[in-house]
Amino acid sequence: MSEGLTFIATCDLVALTRGRSIRSTEYPERRATGVGWVPADLALTTFGDIASPNPFGSLGDLRLLPVDSARITLPAGGGRPATELVLADTVEPDGTPWACCPRTALVGAVAALETAGIRIVASFEQEFSLAGLAGEPGAASPFSIEAHRLAEPFGSELVNRLADAGLEPETWLPEYGQAQYEITLKPTDPVTAADRAILVRALVRDLALAHGLRASFAPLRSPDGIGNGTHIHLSLWDSSGRPITIAPGGSELTSMAGSFGAGILEHAPALIAWTAPSVISSLRLAPHRWSAAAAFVGHQNREAMLRLCPLITLAGADPGASANVEYRAADATANPWLALAAILRAGLDGLVRRLPSPTIVDRELEAIDSSERERLGIGTLPPDMESAHAALEADATAVAWFAPDLVATHLAIRRTELAILAVASAEERCQRYASVI
Repeated sequence: MSEGLTFIATCDLVALTRGRSIRSTEYPERRATGVGWVPADLALTTFGDIASPNPFGSLGDLRLLPVDSARITLPAGGGRPATELVLADTVEPDGTPWACCPRTALVGAVAALETAGIRIVASFEQEFSLAGLAGEPGAASPFSIEAHRLAEPFGSELVNRLADAGLEPETWLPEYGQAQYEITLKPTDPVTAADRAILVRALVRDLALAHGLRASFAPLRSPDGIGNGTHIHLSLWDSSGRPITIAPGGSELTSMAGSFGAGILEHAPALIAWTAPSVISSLRLAPHRWSAAAAFVGHQNREAMLRLCPLITLAGADPGASANVEYRAADATANPWLALAAILRAGLDGLVRRLPSPTIVDRELEAIDSSERERLGIGTLPPDMESAHAALEADATAVAWFAPDLVATHLAIRRTELAILAVASAEERCQRYASVI
């Protein structure tokens, strides 16, 4: 009988999980040394090319050092054996952290906030589309029990596998788009939340394949279609464990949460380069797509970059504990570790500078004229990837959030992808990403 394999992996700058496998029986003795890796692997594009130029070339060696808490079993099925998947930190051969490791970047951002007396609790909501369902497309209405049942037994197996792996699923639902679904997990610390987001994607894709389906997390499968978002929920807590997101009364952010949100809005154009980074991402960040049409804090407004979520007061629940802000300008072409790290760094900058709390907008965006938008501090988002790149490069604070080689590689990857897709139509661009992401 053949032995099972353990796949030791990182999530790269295009949000794909890549790595190397070993026999699972060897894992206990390999935990301390991991497996070999190559710096230029960070420069792989979505489509498999190595971006040029990149800072690494053919030089250097690294190790992928597994993190036992970020581990899941991809189950046997469809003639395939089970595989253990474990995420890893990327380190130098002597074990010191690699400056360009995406996971280490998030660990550092969390530590910086904790030094400032702030603890973050986070969760990722992830939307994806399932191709191959019986009767798809248009076989069932959005949010309906029919749409829920259409995805069975995939849905039940996904939720149960996540629960068995300790990833704490909260809800599984049919979404607004045709054959579109969403999975949410219980909030936790930021590093664990991002680890889980990566593991969920791997499990969704693997289970879909076992069921004869194809799962795509791509922001758009067609330019006019319903997009898939990756919404990141954040709440702030002080060092003594008290919630500090919402001020007494429940309608305003606390001064600290307000400064945190103001930092995110101030760096919004640069943030888009990390959280919605692909050639097609900007197509989704537009009015009437329920994503993020502008940079503002909206009261339960799904076109705001930051959405102030409703407080739960049923059955005596503590409204402060449920208070959270949802960052909506993200999609699954973004590395979860880096997307969250960039958001936290922007918020920390707002805290350090004690920026004033932004106005909370409680109206539909299209009902607000340009002069009123200026008065309310509603900012615009980059209209395309090139503009987001320019905003990042012009924002000295944002450029300094990550190692120079990591930033240079990130920009090179996306510019290489733009060159690859230069003569492709918008429809073709969406299909290229949907075939991979």
